[in-house]
Amino acid sequence: MTVTFTREDRLGVLTINRPEALNALNSQVLTDLSKVFAELKTNPVGALIVTGAGEKSFVAGADIKEMESMTAAQANEFAIRGQTLFSQLEAFPFPTIAAVNGFALGGGLELALACDWIVASVKTKWGLPEVSLGLIPGYGGTQRLSRVVGKALAKRVALTGEVFTADQGFAWGLFAHVAESEQVMAKAKAQAELILTRAPLAVGFTKQSIEHGFDQALPDGLKTEAKLFSQAFETKDHNEGIQAFIQKRKPNFKGE
Repeated sequence: MTVTFTREDRLGVLTINRPEALNALNSQVLTDLSKVFAELKTNPVGALIVTGAGEKSFVAGADIKEMESMTAAQANEFAIRGQTLFSQLEAFPFPTIAAVNGFALGGGLELALACDWIVASVKTKWGLPEVSLGLIPGYGGTQRLSRVVGKALAKRVALTGEVFTADQGFAWGLFAHVAESEQVMAKAKAQAELILTRAPLAVGFTKQSIEHGFDQALPDGLKTEAKLFSQAFETKDHNEGIQAFIQKRKPNFKGE
């Protein structure tokens, strides 16, 4: 498998495992990702970390050699396949964190953007260099990046094909955290493990409220929030959380 997936209690770790090719995405990677995503849909985790094997690269982009002989029709199918998978990742009800440990270019950046946030290495080099190949981003880069850094900066990134530093990514709000290379996974795990101490249903409701409300007008987004707020009151975890607060003890959340 070009993708490995492990569980550590309620924490899942998904690794793109093609270090000899800097973890570049090809058809086999997409197939293996679809299998892992199908498992996560039926047997979810409390939080998921997405990373790449080795220290050099998260994902260096799509496999250019595989794309060399594609027709326009095949390219359209390839783009839709990747977009569909990344949208599945984005739509998971549990939090997802990209642990970026090196190059995050093209499809690699697009994969990271489909996660809820990104923890990056200080050595991370990122960008959307497709225009230098006579192409454009095809896995959501032109859409998701602008929603994170704004339209003007997204245009600068995608139209120039420049490669940027971790500091620039953090300053522009692309990266939620920048760590030393050897600390990237530890930081991502620490953030995931903190989430795992919270009420699982409340975490899911909160992610849903942000995601659904982001593209709504504010009055509609507030209605979404109020609806999910009320749903949280129907959970047993809500009672446990309040009682634990009053009794000054740690809550024992069960996801009920």
